[in-house]
Amino acid sequence: MNRKLILSLALSGFVLGAVAQTAPAIPRDEKIEKQVEKLLKKMTLDEKIGQMCELTIDVLQDRTADPSKGFQLSEAMLDSVIGKYKVGSILNVPNGVAQSVEKWQEIIKRIQEKSMKEIGIPCVYGVDQIHGTTYTLGGTLFPQGVNMGAAFNRELTREGARISAYETKAGSIPWTYAPVTDLGRDPRWPRMWENYGEDCYLNAEMGRESVLGFQGSDPNHIGTNNVAACMKHFMGYGVPVSGKDRTPSSITEQDLREKHFAPYLEMVRNGALTIMINSAMNNGLPFHANYRLLTQWLKEDLNWDGMIVTDWADIDNLWKRDHIAKDKKEAIKLAINAGIDMSMDPYNWNFCPLLKQLVEEGEVPMSRIDDAVRRILRLKYRLNLFDKPYYDMKDFPLFGSAEHAAAALQAAEESLILLKNTDNILPLAKGKKLLLTGPNANSIRTLNGGWSYSWQGDKADLCGADYNTILESFTNKFGAENIIYEAGVTYKEGGNWWEENEPQIDKAVAAAAGADYIVACIGENSYCETPGNLTNLFLSQNQIDLVKALAKTGKPIILILNEGRPRLIADIEPLAKAVVNIMLPGNYGGDALANLLAGDANFSGKMPYTYPKEINSLITYDYKPCEHIGKAMEGAYNYDAQVSVQWAFGYGLSYTTFAYSNLKVDKANFTADDVLTFTVDVKNTGNRVGKESVLLFSSDLVASLTPDTRRLRAFEKIELQPGETKTVTLKLKASDLAFVGYDGKWVLEQGDFRIQAGDQVTNIACTQTKKWETPNK
Repeated sequence: MNRKLILSLALSGFVLGAVAQTAPAIPRDEKIEKQVEKLLKKMTLDEKIGQMCELTIDVLQDRTADPSKGFQLSEAMLDSVIGKYKVGSILNVPNGVAQSVEKWQEIIKRIQEKSMKEIGIPCVYGVDQIHGTTYTLGGTLFPQGVNMGAAFNRELTREGARISAYETKAGSIPWTYAPVTDLGRDPRWPRMWENYGEDCYLNAEMGRESVLGFQGSDPNHIGTNNVAACMKHFMGYGVPVSGKDRTPSSITEQDLREKHFAPYLEMVRNGALTIMINSAMNNGLPFHANYRLLTQWLKEDLNWDGMIVTDWADIDNLWKRDHIAKDKKEAIKLAINAGIDMSMDPYNWNFCPLLKQLVEEGEVPMSRIDDAVRRILRLKYRLNLFDKPYYDMKDFPLFGSAEHAAAALQAAEESLILLKNTDNILPLAKGKKLLLTGPNANSIRTLNGGWSYSWQGDKADLCGADYNTILESFTNKFGAENIIYEAGVTYKEGGNWWEENEPQIDKAVAAAAGADYIVACIGENSYCETPGNLTNLFLSQNQIDLVKALAKTGKPIILILNEGRPRLIADIEPLAKAVVNIMLPGNYGGDALANLLAGDANFSGKMPYTYPKEINSLITYDYKPCEHIGKAMEGAYNYDAQVSVQWAFGYGLSYTTFAYSNLKVDKANFTADDVLTFTVDVKNTGNRVGKESVLLFSSDLVASLTPDTRRLRAFEKIELQPGETKTVTLKLKASDLAFVGYDGKWVLEQGDFRIQAGDQVTNIACTQTKKWETPNK
């Protein structure tokens, strides 16, 4: 009976009221639409269903081929997958490890030749290139998403995506599964590092820039150097109740609409072509079976004609794991009727005959099949795959170039966060001897994290051997004669990511005798997705013991936090003179850190998430007033926070200082239709050039639902010479101050708001309440 109820609700949509009529999210291209319809009319049911199936590349491997030649396609499997079942999409990386551009071109050219011959429709190939060209050897790897959020630099995010698209296309790959805009609001969650931090506005801004960088300015005509973006994971993936990957969330209607939907709304409105779905469930209903969210919120309410793809094996999960279907056939019915267009199956083409049976039995309407196939064909025409299904390496001379490397280095430099600098110990004085210690000091793997050359990032030290570890970068920067290396703690090669070898702390302590400063590189090894689940958020005991032992030497300690999520360090932070949070800065992270600690570059990163101090005090910056659980924050950025945290969202130091003054607004009294223009003067009061991210926060002082303490509403990053003052302009649509009420509708209520930038505060007032009858403002 429960299964029937779920299907009934899915088919009906279980929501009252007419669908809002909005302009198409992506302008309609009549030429493309005519091509789609003409082709669709010629297609058999088998061909249509085949387009809706996506299989992993390993299914096509010739297991009898000479291993010395690398991955080889099986002609027999090509006959089955493409010839017989007409499969329209292939994904993933051969043998689970990054390939050369030449190998990518060889593989995809053959797949496309077969697809065009057998079906007359090109394949759309997808890969998780989420922080640069992560699955192409020799490509440019950028910092992970969480670092790009910390940089607060829209231009860098767009440029990183543009370069990634260019280098991805060099391998003839037209589709990348990025950007990731799950909100990283739970530090226990193993995918915190893939997105742009905990805030919905920051994720929406960076998600938009990433989409525009990947796709270019015309989503109907993706250029030679561009690829289709795939927003993920729709939605609410980053707040599982347990903190573990792919486990249930319990998100309110208000938070779902107001926060988790916000990045996708912004990206769809800026032309994003595809979307991947959250593998988990909310309030008991898996997202892959949620008609209301997939069809109504996304396709109908936004008038979006893009394509929805599942995540890995998630139709199977509806019956094997989630028990809302009795078998795969029923799971397919639920997912396709809910709005799924393509199934990342990924190993078994039985999706095709099972879906065909469902259509013939009337369980899945032919109109739903045609709608899904239209969306897939439309994507392929927009990508120009019919005319150019593969490319030539010679047309991409900037692949892996010094120009691209410079952009990745700048992104790394702007993303690293100086959290503590007692007595201005940094930048380091020249000619001093440095002890580099800790398990992260000599590792490319830890600089990159997961989705780097391999799923878990465990092949990075081999594939990325040409790049510099922190140790190598410091040796180059400060001179080999000034560097002492003794790890003290190391990760177990070939073991689980959290496993460490028997510590040799005494060796590190002995080595400290010859050093002036200790640079302790601590944190996490690389991991990805569910294998990254943990049961203890504290830093490993071996690493804690290492820092405590080194502190007893009396030598000043600089802590380098190289981690995908914030590990608790409250008991060792007081032992350090300086703390730098580098997170996962990519292949150029070691060089960036060396430049910054030498004073050749200046810190400008700010925290994109709240760094917790205590295990039972996990909280985000936009908490409710009743969640005060500690003393006021201390330091340069005291935002009246009353929660006990290690470092607040938006916090970050520089080698220079900035003074804010003259915060003004052009409309102190406003209505929902107004655009508010704020200006604030920012002066560099120090003696070094520096960049400052100017963050504008709002606080709704009284509302019909308890308001968040504060919300980020705008930001701009500026560069100032010593003594220079700039007036920063920050525009804010008054409607962005609205919230989702208890009835699920957007409302901006009459009343007062407090606006803050730096230490400057001003008050504004809404003079008239407005409630929206449309689902989105």
